[in-house]
Amino acid sequence: MARIWIDLANSPHVPLFRALVPELRAHGHEVVLTAREFAQTVELAESAGLKPHVLGGHGGRKLSGKAGNLFGRAWALRRWARGREVALAVSHNSYAQIVAARALGIQSVTLMDYEHQPANHLAFRLATRVIVPRAFPAAALRRFGASARKVRRYDGTKEDVYLADFAPDPNFTAQLRTLGIDADDVLVVVRPPAREALYHRFENALFDELLERLQTRRDVKVIMLARNQAQRELYAARESVNFILPRAALDGANLIAASDLIISAGGTMNREAAALGVPAATIYAGRWAAVDEELVREGRLRRISTRADLVDLPLRKKTGLNLRRATQVRAEVLDLILALEA
Repeated sequence: MARIWIDLANSPHVPLFRALVPELRAHGHEVVLTAREFAQTVELAESAGLKPHVLGGHGGRKLSGKAGNLFGRAWALRRWARGREVALAVSHNSYAQIVAARALGIQSVTLMDYEHQPANHLAFRLATRVIVPRAFPAAALRRFGASARKVRRYDGTKEDVYLADFAPDPNFTAQLRTLGIDADDVLVVVRPPAREALYHRFENALFDELLERLQTRRDVKVIMLARNQAQRELYAARESVNFILPRAALDGANLIAASDLIISAGGTMNREAAALGVPAATIYAGRWAAVDEELVREGRLRRISTRADLVDLPLRKKTGLNLRRATQVRAEVLDLILALEA
C-alpha cells in the first residue's frame, strides 16, 4: 500500500479525482488530499465527501501575483507534506504541488489536456510523468520540455473518466424548480471566460453579445455559472427570473444533463456536455485545444466565432442524451498513474 497525495487546484479537478479516489483506494492505496481556496473547488470537494486540507488561494490576475502565490503555496504544501511519507503526488497541473513534490523528492504525476497553457513549461519539466490525451500535439510536449520517456497518452478526454457511467439523478429537477426552472423551459447554461487565468490575456466581445441575445428570448432560462465572486457581482445587474445566478454550487453533470444547450468560454464544461451528448457550443476566443478540435470534427461541439454563429444557436428543447460511454478511459488513466507508483 502506498500513500498517494492529490491536490485540487481548481473546480474541474474535483469530479475527475472524485472518480479516481475510490479506484485508488480499491487498489489498496491510502489517499490524502489538499485543495486551493479558489472558485468552487473547496465547496465541491466537501460536497463530494473528499475532505481536503485547504492550503492557499488565488494570486489574482497579475503575473507577479500569480508567481508569488505559486511559490508561496508550494512552500505551504511542502511543509504540509513533509513527514507524511507520501509515495506519489498526483494532480491536473497543480503547479504548486509539482514544485513542492520536487523539493521533497516525491515522484509526481500531472495530467493535462490544454497545450496552450504557458505554465506547462514549469509543470512538464518538473513532473516525473506527464499524462495527456491522445490528441495532445507532440510538438507542444517537446516545446514544454516533456521528454518522450516521461509522457503517456490515453484515448478520449479527461471528462470520460468521470462521466462514462453517468446516470441522471431524477431528484435534480426538484432543485431546478427551486431556481424557477420547469421541465418545459429551454434551459441554457453559460460559463463566462476565465479572465484571471494565465492563458486568458484577451477580451471576448462576443460573450456580451451572446448574453444580450439570450435575454431577448422569453422562452429561454439562462443559468450563469460565474467563476468567482467578482464575476457574480459583474453579472448581478442582469439577474431576473430568466437569468439566474445560483448562490450555491450545483452538481455539474446533472445540470448539464438537464440543459438544452451548454455555452462556455472555457473548455471543461463543453467537453462534459460532449461526453453526455448534450448540445454544446464554445465561445472561447483564445487558441483552441486539439481535444476540442476533435470534438468539432465528431459533431459534438460547435464553434461560436462570429455574430452569424450566435444567430444559428439551437435555442430549443433537446431530444435526449447521446452519451459517448467511453468506459475504458478511467481504467486506462488509473493504470498510467499507478504504473509510476509501481
